[in-house]
Amino acid sequence: MDRAQKEKVVEELGQIFASSGVVVVSHYQGLTVAEMQDLRARMRSAGGSVRVAKNKLAKIALDGAPMADISELFLGQTVLSYSEDPVAAAKVADEYAKENQKFVILGGAMGETKLDTAGVTSVAKMPSREELIASIAGCIGAPASNIAGAIGAPASNIASILSTIEERAEAA
Repeated sequence: MDRAQKEKVVEELGQIFASSGVVVVSHYQGLTVAEMQDLRARMRSAGGSVRVAKNKLAKIALDGAPMADISELFLGQTVLSYSEDPVAAAKVADEYAKENQKFVILGGAMGETKLDTAGVTSVAKMPSREELIASIAGCIGAPASNIAGAIGAPASNIASILSTIEERAEAA
């Protein structure tokens, strides 16, 4: 890899560290190509990505970044799992680590906050952005539908009373 390619990789990694809601650093030593493809597919379906990069280039990209504290995690064969959603990459990485003993989470970062292994697991247990939006929409929608029902009920009662009075008047 020549200097220009290295600079491009450092720039790409810098973008990853700057724009991701969460970054998880893991060891992947011993994973087969099929297992790595499975991890990538799971991450892609959750809206995240997986990136293998040289540790030295990752450390250069982290220099001066808000999450520079995680540079100490880049030892050995490391892989980055990241997503814009602050929970997606952590969920997928945590689930994959439970299924595959060769995939070991070292830690990560959520914004400027450094996460250890337990921190990544805690983030993975949080509801995803979509789940939060759905629950908020449900909370907002429930009172509105109750109000609409309460407002509509007297109107239908009044309408039935008026039709009854009208029927009586016509009969008389």
